[in-house]
Amino acid sequence: MEILRAEHVSYSYQTKYQKVDAVKDVSCAFEQGKFYAIIGESGSGKSTFLSLLAGLDVPSEGKIYVQGQSLNQMDRDAYRLNQASVVYQSFHLFPLLTALENVMLPMEFKKIRKKDASVRAEKLLKRVGLGERIFRQFPKMMSGGEQQRVAIARAVAAGGEIILADEPTGNLDSENEQKIVELLKELAHEDGYTVIVITHNQGVAAETDHVFRMTDGKLEQVR
Repeated sequence: MEILRAEHVSYSYQTKYQKVDAVKDVSCAFEQGKFYAIIGESGSGKSTFLSLLAGLDVPSEGKIYVQGQSLNQMDRDAYRLNQASVVYQSFHLFPLLTALENVMLPMEFKKIRKKDASVRAEKLLKRVGLGERIFRQFPKMMSGGEQQRVAIARAVAAGGEIILADEPTGNLDSENEQKIVELLKELAHEDGYTVIVITHNQGVAAETDHVFRMTDGKLEQVR
């Protein structure tokens, strides 16, 4: 089932010296339960395109549809809270919150009772392979791989169906990279998430179901 679609999407912005056409007439679709990679050189426009899919920016031209509804006509903050979660290379955990509290946060935004949020957060942390030792730790006390798994648990806690990950293994060693890739694959194939990963890593891309390549703002499917 199709979850997300871009139709003739372009995005431009003006710097002090020139107009930059970061995304150029991109059309593609993403289905439920599939794991996607978007690859490309630095500056090719792939992270900008992910921001458009996340509703963090609005296309200059064209439209993005979420289950048939135009993202332009939706509350984009509510979209990210309820339907799409973003995972970053630098984790973006709140430094003064424990692992458990970081995962509870999106549930508390949704007015879920604190006790229920805590129980679900514990289950999610275990689901991503983290034991009770991590629950009360702050981000600076964790390894990079542990922080990224907390970030993914937080993304799942939001309860949406789309995970958008920008270089999620970029700061990890090869062992933790493989663990994160396997986790994202599992979330797609076993839990039905639509997982879209921006990566420059060909090894990560090889593990996905479909691969798109971004070149100078243009997107083509290569697998």
